[in-house]
Parts: sequence; structure tokens; C-alpha cells
Amino acid sequence: MTSAYQPNIPHANRDILLGAAAGIAIGLGVAQLPEGSTAHGSATWLIGLLGGMFVAALKMLMAPLLFASVAGGIRALWAQRDAGRIWQTTLLFFAFTAAVAVTLGIVAANLFQPGIGLPHDLLPVAAAAREAPDAAGFLQKLLVDSLQNPFRALTEAAVLPLIVAALLLGAAVGQQPQRFATLGRLIDELLDLALLVVGWVMRLAPIGIGALLAKLAATATAAVFGALAKFAAVVLGTTLLHGVVTLPLLVWLLAGVPPWRYFAGIRLPMLTALATSSSAATMPVTLRSADHDLRIDPAVSRFVIPLGTTVNMDGTALYEAAAALFVAQLAGIELSLAQQVIVALMAMLAAIGAPGIPSAGMVTMVMVLQSVGLPVEAIALLLPIDRLLDAVRTMVNVQGDLATSLVVERLVGRSRQRPAA
Repeated sequence: MTSAYQPNIPHANRDILLGAAAGIAIGLGVAQLPEGSTAHGSATWLIGLLGGMFVAALKMLMAPLLFASVAGGIRALWAQRDAGRIWQTTLLFFAFTAAVAVTLGIVAANLFQPGIGLPHDLLPVAAAAREAPDAAGFLQKLLVDSLQNPFRALTEAAVLPLIVAALLLGAAVGQQPQRFATLGRLIDELLDLALLVVGWVMRLAPIGIGALLAKLAATATAAVFGALAKFAAVVLGTTLLHGVVTLPLLVWLLAGVPPWRYFAGIRLPMLTALATSSSAATMPVTLRSADHDLRIDPAVSRFVIPLGTTVNMDGTALYEAAAALFVAQLAGIELSLAQQVIVALMAMLAAIGAPGIPSAGMVTMVMVLQSVGLPVEAIALLLPIDRLLDAVRTMVNVQGDLATSLVVERLVGRSRQRPAA
């Protein structure tokens, strides 16, 4: 399932980098103003307003985007049930690689603990943090609170009920596509509409991220920037580990394609994904490489890759799981094993709900933080470094779609002759 809307993002990376640089410069300038002066107060108020509006816009979009994306994805799977083993194997491999990626992210966050060691009063989000519920509370939320009026869940952006309603609606529409054809088109149009508005908001990302960085530079200390740098290094290293070791190894073991041939066939889509930070924009290049470079059966690749553009995002799931633990460490909240399992599950679901456009993970990050009682305002800390991380995780997301195509082709017994290594 893919949206008909394709965002126009030729200069997104450049503009956001310029906005980030300007934000840091402005924040450092504000920090030099006498505290308590009119100039300092006015500047702080303005950058706080701009950054707050940007975060609020992301929170506003989370519910409709998540609902339409999950419902559309499930509807597409049901509609492809005649493909039998292809979609079943695809879904299982998507889930397996996402679980591996999330596990890597959580283990790395626990091992390196990038958010440990800072006084909690350095971060304004720490005061807003709520105590995370225990395992029994999570079970109740999962089994009872998830069954609510879907309209209430949509208006209140209640994550679990929203996902349950989207799953049920998508399955029902996909099971009888002719009977509910109008409703199916409505789901697609809702997703297109949500993505269109996301595109508008992301055009303001240079200003919003610049304002957030300005506020951070004006109020935070070097220790906070050090923690962000350490977190970025942990996420980048773990994401590259998944892309360079885990996925090629699975392709070699399950599809019989050696790593050198695999990397030779995917280099163009990976470079395109790195440059655009958009798996949707990269999809035409991905399909061409699948057909001409990797020689994957089109019956497999033209199902797996468009679907994977929406629901197969290993890099995004890894990032969101690691980010939730990072925020918990900064806020002084220790998550139990059961709570970390919930983080893993919610990160996988959030990745399914994230469209293949730049920085879409910022929108679905809301649900991951909410799932363990962490303050949504913590997104403001992650936005400044999101663009760098987004480019790398998008590259791994696209790589995962091609890896899945190769594995599914072999497991379902469909193959074309590939060129010699």
C-alpha cells in the first residue's frame, strides 16, 4: 500500500541544515543577552513560540496519519490474500527484521546509556515526565483500554485504541473490497490528505527545527549537547550494524545471495535514499534495481517494495525504540523489562504508521513516548539531530525492502537467473 501523494522534497536536507545552523547561531546570541532584559525575554518567547507550534503541529497530525496508514496497510494485505505465500512470507520477514532492529536499538541504549549522568534539572522535559506504569498496568491498557469508541480515540489521539480500530477497519474493508470500495477509497484519500498536510508542515521544518535548536542553544549546557551527540553516535552505529551485518547475513543465509553481490545491486537505491531521506521518493529507483541489478521476479518485487515503503522500516523502529529509552534516561525514569518490551512493540507499530517521507518518524514518535508515560515535549530534544539520523535510517529502510524481496523470492520458489558475481 502506497499513497498516491508523493512529496516534493528536492531541497529539504539543504534547507533544514541551513535552518539548524541559523538556529544554533541565534540561540548562542540569545544566551549572551543579559538574563531578565527585555531583549532576552522577547527573543526567548519568540523562539519558544515557533518551536512549540512546530511540535504541536506534529502532535496534531499523528492521529489521522497513523489511523489511515495502518488501516490502509492492513487493507492492502487482505486484498493480496490470493497471493498466498508471497504476502504471508513478506509479512513474517518484515516482522522478524523489525524485531531484530528494535532489539539492537534497545540493547545499545541500555549498554551505552547516552542519557545517564546529567542532572535532571538541566532538561525542562524531566519535570513533565510521569511515572511509567508497571507491567500489570500495561497489560490492562493493552487488553481493556485498547477497546474504546474509535471516534473518541481519534479525537483524543489515544494510541492503542486507534491502532486496534485501524486494524479492524482495514481487515474488514480488505476482506470484502467490492462491498466496501467507497470506504477503501476514503481510507486512501485520508492518507493522501494527511500526507499533504505533513508536507506543508515539513516545509516549515527549517523554521521549526531552527527555533528548537535556538532554544536549546540558549538554555542548555554543553553536557546536553554531549548527551545528544552520544545518542546520535549510538543510533548511527546500531543502524549501520543492522544494515551492514544483519540484513546482508540474512540475505546470504536465506536467499543464497553473497554480500558483495547484494551490495553491488543496492548501491544506487541506498545513495538515493541517503540523499532524499525518503523511501517513497526512492521507490522508482528501488524497483529498477530490483528488476535490472538483482534480477528479482517482478511478481515479488512489485508487491514487496511498495508495501515495504509504508510498513517495513527497520531503521525507524530501531531509532524510535532507542530514543524512548534515551528520553527515559534523561528524565530519570527507569523502565522495567516489561516496559521495554512495550516500547519495542510500540516502536514496531509506529514504524508501520510512518510514511516514507523525510522526518516522518517525528510524527509517530509521539505514540512511542506516550506508551511508557514519557513527555511528548521531549521530541524537541530529538528534532535537532533528526535529519542526520533520518538519512541513514531511510537508507536501511530501503535496503530492507530489497533484502525482503530476495528472501521472499527464494522462500516461495520464484527466481530469475541472476548475473554472475
